[in-house]
Amino acid sequence: MSTTKPKTKKIATKLLETAAPIDKEVRKELPKKATPEKSNAVSEPTNAVIVVELVENEIKSPQKKTKAIKAKVIRDSFSFPEEDYLKISALKKACLAAGIHIKKGEILRAGLHLLTQLNLDELKQAVEQVEKVQTGRPKAS
Repeated sequence: MSTTKPKTKKIATKLLETAAPIDKEVRKELPKKATPEKSNAVSEPTNAVIVVELVENEIKSPQKKTKAIKAKVIRDSFSFPEEDYLKISALKKACLAAGIHIKKGEILRAGLHLLTQLNLDELKQAVEQVEKVQTGRPKAS
């Protein structure tokens, strides 16, 4: 029997023709479907009925996929002096030369992670080296 799951009952009936006989242990594990008794009814389910029931159960109850929890992304805007943009592009070029594909936001986040590892004196020196810029959008001229 094939290992892929059939998606329709037609495919399941085609599988019946090629299905190998199911042994008695598997039959015991399968739930028997309640059917009205007829005088000509077979007391034990046939291989065809068992395979169809297995296929129907697989179609009705697929395994649930667990989704990975994604971190919420917040968009923001910043004002940078031209020198800092040139430093970012130089860092991007250096990374590309080393075979590392990196975006501007990833460079900024990497710098943030490095700043959080500094002690207070080192952080104070780093902050003092950054020039202050005027915040907000420039006025239309």
